[in-house]
Amino acid sequence: MPGRGPAPKAANKRARRNAEPVTMRILPAIIAEQPELPTRYKAKDDEDGTWRDEVDWPMVTVRWWAMWRDSPLAAAFTFNDWSFLMDTALLHAEFWEGNVKLAPELRLREAKFGATPEDRARLRITFAQAEEAETKTATRRSSSRDRFGGVALPQEATGD
Repeated sequence: MPGRGPAPKAANKRARRNAEPVTMRILPAIIAEQPELPTRYKAKDDEDGTWRDEVDWPMVTVRWWAMWRDSPLAAAFTFNDWSFLMDTALLHAEFWEGNVKLAPELRLREAKFGATPEDRARLRITFAQAEEAETKTATRRSSSRDRFGGVALPQEATGD
């Protein structure tokens, strides 16, 4: 008698039968171009409330903003997404200027967009790499044939 405890339920009996099916409302997406980073100020004038003391963006934030522009994820960003990321850019700049208290909020905001492999896995996002991997495998196999007199080695021998 293998194992302990009762046998598991049949697969067709495990699913909740009283759960309502989840339906999603599908709306058309209006894809937006990435806006430029806005002018950044450090202080507000006490008398009339206008912003003064224009400051440059940290170079690391400028590169971070360009990274989002070039990301494959950006192909589906809407105006709202870019607006949220623009607010996040302000946090990013402040963080790199020494306000490390912003790190948790910055991490949470970037995670919403799939900044790390773990974030993308949680969001069920993956990058299509199959064609590139197949090309690399074919190239390795043909080069191993050339090196070993036209005989294809087993995958274990080629490291595939």
